[in-house]
Amino acid sequence: MKKTQAQSHLFLVAMLSIIASLITGAAAADGHEEGQTAQRAILVTGASSGIGRNIAETLAAQGHFVYAGARKQADLDSLNALDNVQAIRLDVNKPEEIEAAVETIAAAGRGLYGVVNNAGVAVVGPLVELSEADMQFQMDVNLFGPYRVTKAFAPMLIESQGRVTTIGSISGILSSPFLGAYSMSKHAVESFTDTLAAEMEKFGVAVSVVEPGNYDSRIGESLARRIKRSGVDYTDSRFSNEMQQVIDRLASDRSQFKKPDEVSAAVVDFLFADSPRRRYMVVPNAREAEITIRQIMREMLQLNQDQPYSLTREQLIAMMDDMLGEAEGD
Repeated sequence: MKKTQAQSHLFLVAMLSIIASLITGAAAADGHEEGQTAQRAILVTGASSGIGRNIAETLAAQGHFVYAGARKQADLDSLNALDNVQAIRLDVNKPEEIEAAVETIAAAGRGLYGVVNNAGVAVVGPLVELSEADMQFQMDVNLFGPYRVTKAFAPMLIESQGRVTTIGSISGILSSPFLGAYSMSKHAVESFTDTLAAEMEKFGVAVSVVEPGNYDSRIGESLARRIKRSGVDYTDSRFSNEMQQVIDRLASDRSQFKKPDEVSAAVVDFLFADSPRRRYMVVPNAREAEITIRQIMREMLQLNQDQPYSLTREQLIAMMDDMLGEAEGD
């Protein structure tokens, strides 16, 4: 009898050990062991330099597999030299390259958990003089680029119940002379984000926009090269002096600004947080934060001013208190 009891005890211990090992193995397979995050496959567009490169390197260093989109062979080679990174030739203006990227990523078998729509350009010029071709180019990259890429990868994102974020800008809230086309494109990204989030919620896909201020990037260098290649002469402009100042400022050395590590941190938070936010304003100093929030409040007051259903000061304050309470509850 004692032998039978001992055998039963050993059998029970063995079974418990097997069950425990299966649970542990399953957790390891899912990457959900304590202190660990599952390796996820993430596509980052415009990853050749600046913010995109920083995001790609950050995700790869954390053990995630990054498909890094770039256009030039030298940039593709440089990205391929990084651990956990596979460079993808991807011009967001070329549907054939987007389609090829979908085929490549699908064939790899990792699935796709996240898309970071980072590719972006800046066009400079007064709106009353800007060519339609320049305006189209601005929108093609900054607005239609995220639209094309997100649409193409939507089936994979739905399958993984993944996440998609677009790198906007505080320029989508603020507007500056001669950067109207850029601000328009980034303002449109705000609406793109909100509508996409509402539509994808039923599939469990989270959507956000990350809105950086001034960080070290090469967008100004790209702008200066494009102006030089185009041969555009702004000396005939009504705004020639002002335009030259803007171009000189944008094309200046941006190494004076902080590295975009904080932008990458916001992207990481959105991709992996249990309760990701819809908007991430990421600015290097208090001044940029204040002027952006002030502009949002200014627009609110302009909308409320002298209209038949204007809210009183007390009603506005009560509304703000309610919203702050909701935000703190989240």
